[in-house]
Amino acid sequence: MDGHVAGGCSKDVAALADLVRSAGSVVALTGAGISVPSGIPDFRTPGTGIWEHVDPMEVAHIDAWRDDPERFWSFYGDRFQTLGDRQPNGAHRALAALERGEMLDGVITQNVDMLHRKAGTRELVEVHGSIASCVCLTCGARCTLDETLALLRDATVPPCDCGRPLKPDVVLFGEFLPEAALQRATELASQADLLLCIGSSLEVHPVAQLPGVTLRHGGEIAIVTQGSTPYDGRARVRCSGDVEAELAALVAALL
Repeated sequence: MDGHVAGGCSKDVAALADLVRSAGSVVALTGAGISVPSGIPDFRTPGTGIWEHVDPMEVAHIDAWRDDPERFWSFYGDRFQTLGDRQPNGAHRALAALERGEMLDGVITQNVDMLHRKAGTRELVEVHGSIASCVCLTCGARCTLDETLALLRDATVPPCDCGRPLKPDVVLFGEFLPEAALQRATELASQADLLLCIGSSLEVHPVAQLPGVTLRHGGEIAIVTQGSTPYDGRARVRCSGDVEAELAALVAALL
């Protein structure tokens, strides 16, 4: 099974299953594409991506939160409500099943939607944070998602008990990734015999560097996503079909 594998879904999944079986450590790296079947649009797909309709620098930048919290929360309030209602799809459940079957060591996700948590993934690194909570940057207090939504029913900007605006516990543009999360993600990627990249363009840094970390440490990468990525030519297996169907087929082949 040398070289890049292309072609029909069944051939790709069979090759991917062989890779997983032969790997001592398998880690998944997921992006927005894995959550699209759950009704969550990705960010950059022409015509449907979130940033097609709104400027992220105006509603998702740390300066936007500081300078115009009402406009910031007019976007994030809707996003919190939408994401909080979504449920994991077959792709999330497939990764949780592989972990339960001791064929997956963990999931690194760029997503903030909590769907891997809901699906039952235990070893989860949320490198961009999560909508599960909000934080006050003044006093350090935290509120759960439900508490934040309750506050938003009475106010356009959810306030902390100290009176300052709450900030979503997600990484906004202009912020650094949490050091501990990035360190854990890098550790998992460096130890992986196989990094399974799912639903990600692999273009958003620093997470986009993780496939290179795996390759430099002697591991291999496989890609399951519909769009092109900078690592397509270096992937041992490249699947470009429906993410739910392909991961379900992978689970069926392995468990």
